[in-house]
Amino acid sequence: MKKHLVFIVALCFQLNAWASYLLIPMDDTQTNHLKAYGIAYWVLENQQEVDWLLNYRGGSFLIKNQSLIEKECKIRGVSYQIIADVQSTQILREISSPEVNQDVVKLEKVPKIAVYSPKSKLPWDDAVTLALTYAEIPYDLVYDEEVIGGSLPLYDWLHLHHEDFTGQYGKFYAAYKNAEWYRKQKQDFERSAQKMGFQKVSKAKLEVALKIREFTAGGGFLFAMCSATDTYDIALAAKDVDICEYMFDGDGADPQAQEKLNYDNTFAFKDFSLVKNPNQYEYSSIDATRTRKLNQSLDFFTLFEFSAKWDPVPTMLCQNHEQVIKGFMGQTTAFKKEYIKSDVLIMGETSSVNEARYIHGKFGKGTWTFYGGHDPEDYQHKVGDPKTELELHPNSPGYRLILNNVLFPAAKKKKQKT
Repeated sequence: MKKHLVFIVALCFQLNAWASYLLIPMDDTQTNHLKAYGIAYWVLENQQEVDWLLNYRGGSFLIKNQSLIEKECKIRGVSYQIIADVQSTQILREISSPEVNQDVVKLEKVPKIAVYSPKSKLPWDDAVTLALTYAEIPYDLVYDEEVIGGSLPLYDWLHLHHEDFTGQYGKFYAAYKNAEWYRKQKQDFERSAQKMGFQKVSKAKLEVALKIREFTAGGGFLFAMCSATDTYDIALAAKDVDICEYMFDGDGADPQAQEKLNYDNTFAFKDFSLVKNPNQYEYSSIDATRTRKLNQSLDFFTLFEFSAKWDPVPTMLCQNHEQVIKGFMGQTTAFKKEYIKSDVLIMGETSSVNEARYIHGKFGKGTWTFYGGHDPEDYQHKVGDPKTELELHPNSPGYRLILNNVLFPAAKKKKQKT
């Protein structure tokens, strides 16, 4: 009896040694890529580190095995493998080889996430909030009053909902000036601006943009999609210039507005021209939506491959099980390369039409990432269209790029190689 007991205990120890790590693959074998990011976040919330295996099986996650984590993967429908300690050691050894373009980044901090969004999201749903909700990653909503009130330093990561920072109400005037949602939104913005002491919505939005710039300069991680990308830079460039016509702010735009733009203030873009016509659904020459002439069947963009060991930041942001991503439209679909500053890193492009879709840069101690288009799984999302149900797209490579950015702030900063 005693011998049998000793054998059972020894067997238990042996099994534990053989099953000491949990590998969440992120290649084509993963049943739910988007929920897998939520598992990684959940593990961090429970004060356990996650190894992000860059370029290994699509950017897999390696975690010390616990029954609770395994149970959570089953509940959320995330594929995983239990591997022995010796197997995990072998994987890490292979990744460390200078011969392979792979590396390990340790995720150890839970990023505190804010989404800059109005209480009512009309007329748009937002891909980032859809992704966060589906992945079960918690976030707080903040808007103008919270930002101007100084709440941003409480957060690590900020996403800009499809905002118009120029104060032109999305340039929906021509098509929707008589729509109830448009009139109500305009009234709400005007009341809010006046409550905060601004005579114009454009002035309130500029102050918000400047607070966001302070947040980024102080070490924050900024992410934006669609019109929140170019309108943010346009607002910064037009810091001391009135670019809004009378239907937006009650008086005419400065006739010399174009000449007075200051491109030194912007994050990403330079030398662009304003679209001054208030009836045209476009802000500037930055966006390629109206000029790209690309059929949907040919609309793809390619992610660049970076050195995992030498360029871990863009490598993290580009982790995917596919390198060619199907395109998708938005009010701001893509960025014409001639208007992108030379120090901006292009991470994804449609080379056939010379446009960038996914760009990144540094500002002060922080970073920003701009992603063109509205919804990676809805080619041309229109006002009033139903929101995307991510249950139907659990392996979306386009949505994965959003969630790479969400986990990015959790990474331990590596020392610069010399």
